Amino acid sequence: MTWTVAPEPFDSPVAAALWRAYYTEVSDRWYLLHEGRRTAPEELEREVAARTGADLVPPGGQLLVARYGGEPAGSAGVRLLDAATAELTRVFLYEGMRGRGGAALLVSAAEDAARALGAARLVLDTRGDLVEARALYARLGYVETEPHNDDKYAEHWFRKELG
Repeated sequence: MTWTVAPEPFDSPVAAALWRAYYTEVSDRWYLLHEGRRTAPEELEREVAARTGADLVPPGGQLLVARYGGEPAGSAGVRLLDAATAELTRVFLYEGMRGRGGAALLVSAAEDAARALGAARLVLDTRGDLVEARALYARLGYVETEPHNDDKYAEHWFRKELG
């Protein structure tokens, strides 16, 4: 089996399924940690509808989908924050696809997409409980920095010069 990564319309059925899976996982993890419950269906529907990914389209952004053996396996998005800075977002692999090298491949493709958009650096935020994500970004050369946004769920901010 081989990996491929290619641009995907933010509103395609594949992108919608990946966004729903991503949001369900990170939301459930937060609620289980802080409130001892999973995401309520109405909360999930509200947030999925509110965060469509419409900003992940050229010329200011890009959504990428990884496929493993031709089947959708994960996603990553980039969006320009200013002329030189892009934000990495929605990095996700279905649980059964993890540990096969797809996350690093997705992040590398997102870095290439950010460069193509004109960015010289990539920034991102994540939470403390997403230890796998923090380890991935550190392994790929991202350094922890001061906050670049005020997202209420962000606890760690990273940056990488794309050079």
